[in-house]
Amino acid sequence: MSTPLLVVDVQRCFLNEFTRHIPERIARLIMEGDYEPVLFTRFINAPDSPYRRYLGWHDCAEAPETDLAPDLERFAAKKRVFSKQGLTGLSEPLIAYLRQEKIAEVVLVGIDTDMCVLKVAMDLFDIGIRPVVMADCCASTAGLQAHLAGLAVLARNIGAQQLREAGLSDGQIAAPVEEK
Repeated sequence: MSTPLLVVDVQRCFLNEFTRHIPERIARLIMEGDYEPVLFTRFINAPDSPYRRYLGWHDCAEAPETDLAPDLERFAAKKRVFSKQGLTGLSEPLIAYLRQEKIAEVVLVGIDTDMCVLKVAMDLFDIGIRPVVMADCCASTAGLQAHLAGLAVLARNIGAQQLREAGLSDGQIAAPVEEK
């Protein structure tokens, strides 16, 4: 079995000017065919969530906001999409799947580097699975500084050697400027 790819929360509700380039990069990465299986997490802002209670944030609660980004839908097998609520990085069904398959390493890509990707990577690390983060296939809805802050925290907590480049950034650290 090759190394699994885990696509973290690349959903319609998290696509903005800072993240819009990520689904296309991830689709290119998947089409290269070096990863199997391709797994997805999907955040759902539940009615009783702390996001609603403490932050007053009610978005990303139902379709179409919770749907995967259009560029990635075709790659998502139903049994390989794991829904989660809150800052939970790994849902119990996803942990069970990873353990059942005896997975030792997972390559991570997704949105938000400073929140969900970070939490998933640290959760994998805590359960003894090596997380490898493809930095150029991650971004933050809060922008470049949040993305870089997430990478800095990841380097400290899971090891800088776990941060890699997929070679899909076309030499740009920030989201490409949209041509008008």
